[in-house]
Amino acid sequence: MSLFNISFAGAGRVAGALGHAFSSAGSKIVQVVSPSAERGKEMAGRYGASWSDRLTFSDETEIIIVAVPDHLLEEVAAGIECSEETITVHTAGSYGLDVFPPKLRRTGVFYPLQTFTEGRIISFRELPVFIEASDSRSLEILKSMAESLGAEAFMAGTERRRMLHLSAVFICNFTNHMLHAGLGIVKKAGFSFEVLKPLLDETVRKAMEIGPAESQTGPALRRDLNTIRSHLELLSYSPELQKVYNDISESIISMDKNISG
Repeated sequence: MSLFNISFAGAGRVAGALGHAFSSAGSKIVQVVSPSAERGKEMAGRYGASWSDRLTFSDETEIIIVAVPDHLLEEVAAGIECSEETITVHTAGSYGLDVFPPKLRRTGVFYPLQTFTEGRIISFRELPVFIEASDSRSLEILKSMAESLGAEAFMAGTERRRMLHLSAVFICNFTNHMLHAGLGIVKKAGFSFEVLKPLLDETVRKAMEIGPAESQTGPALRRDLNTIRSHLELLSYSPELQKVYNDISESIISMDKNISG
């Protein structure tokens, strides 16, 4: 198994998850660069790494992982000073290699398709990681990096990865938002969120086994207008949720027509 000397630009959720994963797999965390001394020193201390608020990386670093908010990516990449042989990668789904300045000769993308939350340990075993690189040698190293975590590496250019990221927003972020809305409604019924767990488990399991189109159920699919009207009345306390309910119901009907047609 390949081991690497890795440094991080960023000390947030993604950096923390990747730092833990690579360190646990035997790779060395060399440096953590972060404008926040508290967060940066805390992450660096976990791995016996050094902390700095300057984007200057030692020659010991083989790979720099830039894990910062997307809107800071170009600015951070422009400030990096490192060896010509160092590979600099970012973890963003919707950005390509063009965010890196020409001075960085070897660049890439290391995009793990997962949601990360502070304090949660994520297993990378069999996790899909989508990679891209400026040259074939760097691409092979990124593939080895993913495999060192037990993850599965997929080559994906910028446009394919942007579409994948869009899909992930629907699957993860929008679904979680629906769960948040459902939590508020089930509380109004006087029950805990836990009563929805068997339904949620079966919904996801069924969608993965037979496909989302085949597993769709509910009043919109049945064109049950009486139930839909009743639900909209129950949501009278929240015009925002009424609109969400109505828009999604119409989308279900429209997509069902397209599939059936």
